[in-house]
Amino acid sequence: MKVCIFGAGAIGGYLAVLLARAGADVSVIARGAHLDAIVEDGLTLLIDHDELHADLPATDDPRELGKQDVVIVTLKAHSISGAVAGIRALLGSETAVVSAVNGIPWWYFHRLESPYGERHVESVDPGGGIWRGIGPERAIGCVVYPSAEIVEPGVVRHLSDHKMILGEPGGERSERVIALSSLFLGAGLKAPVRPRVRNEIWMKLWGNLAFNPLSALTCATLDVLATDPGTRGIARRMMLEAQEVGEALGVRFALDVDRRMEGAAAVGAHRTSMLQDLELGRPLETDAMVGAVQELAAMTGVKTPTIDLIGTLLDQRIAFR
Repeated sequence: MKVCIFGAGAIGGYLAVLLARAGADVSVIARGAHLDAIVEDGLTLLIDHDELHADLPATDDPRELGKQDVVIVTLKAHSISGAVAGIRALLGSETAVVSAVNGIPWWYFHRLESPYGERHVESVDPGGGIWRGIGPERAIGCVVYPSAEIVEPGVVRHLSDHKMILGEPGGERSERVIALSSLFLGAGLKAPVRPRVRNEIWMKLWGNLAFNPLSALTCATLDVLATDPGTRGIARRMMLEAQEVGEALGVRFALDVDRRMEGAAAVGAHRTSMLQDLELGRPLETDAMVGAVQELAAMTGVKTPTIDLIGTLLDQRIAFR
């Protein structure tokens, strides 16, 4: 299977090494010093006290790589619109595009049995450019639970978890999603195929929506945010508002809000991705995690006063950082 990892940062690099060592024909799109190091010395993954290495094609020009069987997009959500032309260069007639991205994905309403079906989400896909440029029929959903970091150019350290939940937008167990799951399993990942992948998307988003913005506003770690009475109360209200939005769209939440918060607290003194991006001066994934939920709330007529308040404060935090 020819697989291109589009955005070989921390998670992309982690996937690239594992899939290449499992026998896939893997290439990566990267940039800057990280790309230079991969071209020169290959990609190294530090995982479970082991050092795994993979030499693989790496470039910042997708046209060099040819058509792929699967393109796994591991960019930040706000970067996908600008990458559509590059992704298109990798697409053959049957190429699948896996959206391994946080938040509400650009293909969310494709094949959704709902009055809102077959529309793009403006917050993550302005003007529908991704929808038209890539095509929602190519999309395979993916919920990413591993965490990783780039410790130096060309070297990625795995921090926790190995679960990558997969699912077709229409819920079927297609040949392509089964083949991808088998590849992931052979690489040592946990890769269940779920018939209702949107439920899984919301289960992860549920926590990200609340704890990522609060961490950027307070600089607190996850264990503090989920246990301090003040921030826990704010997060709980945000999550209950989000639950009402999800349920209005047919989502089923497998856990109640307090159990989900306990799971977040159990992660420990973790600095969320949004806090890390803020400290490094990077753009934040606010649209996919907060803006998209607000957009879907307006669409379904659900009131989200706490989410709106935190969203406003987060906008100010970003503007004056």
